[in-house]
Amino acid sequence: MSGYSIVILGLSITSSWGNGHAVTFRALVRELDRRGHDVLFLERDLPWYRSHRDLPSPPYGRTCLYRDLDALRRQHADAVSKADIVIVGSYVPQGVEVGIWVQETARGLKAFYDIDTPVTLAKLAAGDYEYLRPDLIPGYDLYLSFTGGPTLARLEDEFGSPAARPLYCSVDPQIYRPMTAALQWNLGYLGTYSADRQKTLENLLIGPARKRREERFVVAGPQFPPSIDWPPNVERIDHLPPGEHRDFYNRQRFTLNVTRADMILAGWSPSIRLFEAAACATPIISDVWEGMEEFFEPKSEILIARNASEVEELLEGVSEAQRRRIGLSARERVLASHTAAHRAKALENYISERTGGVALCRADVV
Repeated sequence: MSGYSIVILGLSITSSWGNGHAVTFRALVRELDRRGHDVLFLERDLPWYRSHRDLPSPPYGRTCLYRDLDALRRQHADAVSKADIVIVGSYVPQGVEVGIWVQETARGLKAFYDIDTPVTLAKLAAGDYEYLRPDLIPGYDLYLSFTGGPTLARLEDEFGSPAARPLYCSVDPQIYRPMTAALQWNLGYLGTYSADRQKTLENLLIGPARKRREERFVVAGPQFPPSIDWPPNVERIDHLPPGEHRDFYNRQRFTLNVTRADMILAGWSPSIRLFEAAACATPIISDVWEGMEEFFEPKSEILIARNASEVEELLEGVSEAQRRRIGLSARERVLASHTAAHRAKALENYISERTGGVALCRADVV
């Protein structure tokens, strides 16, 4: 297979500070590059990410920073025009203007990659067109979505997408894997602060921590307000760069997954933290959302808790042998279905589908 020329305009690949986009783009671009595709990643040079770059020069594909929309048009019009596919990501600064320009300029396929699909649809319903406008959706040949299930049909039927396809987050199993490490925390959580997740975090981690004062808990992630009353046995880590995630997961007996309200409402919206933790064979305790069984089998690959009492029952009632077995089963599921290689192959198939070619490969086979 000769490689595709791919241009991606994304929020950030150089900085993972306060966003999950960078980890997703890094895994996808790395795998596309490994498979022989020519990938150019274009990122707006924003002050926030400029001062928090943990991968300023990704060693795969090519990354170019641009100052503003005029610089983007002036410096990269030729690459966008000639690419086999141009992908615009959610939350790209001036995303509407970028999308209009891409649809006018690109001669190949045009795609929108929504890493925040339920949030995007909620914003559109509220008339908030921060990075996408409804009339732009039919102009994208592909709508690549972090959310599957009924949302895909809605994107096609209600918004006129020619082809809405799932392109979930993924994990690099070479980075995320089990390690021999001393268990430091009974339960941990990794995620940027979000107001709509905080009540669940209070219920499923902070509540049990208050009752189990002899045990250690941890919450890692930026932007948590100083007003939160953390129990003394809950350790706080303000920012944990991706290079430290593996060690973090491997030091937890269990890790907690908390889903944003819009994602719960839509269902079929797995968090990248699920795949990272599972690849490390760290057992996951998760809140409930529809479509979960498409990614992990409840009880045997993932544990479910609806309230603090159920969390405490799991912390007390799951034996060490069960805990290890659940973690390893989740890892097997990830390796079989949710690596960056699976997502790269899925993207190749979608490109082939939209260009009328024969499918290049099956997305469910490595």
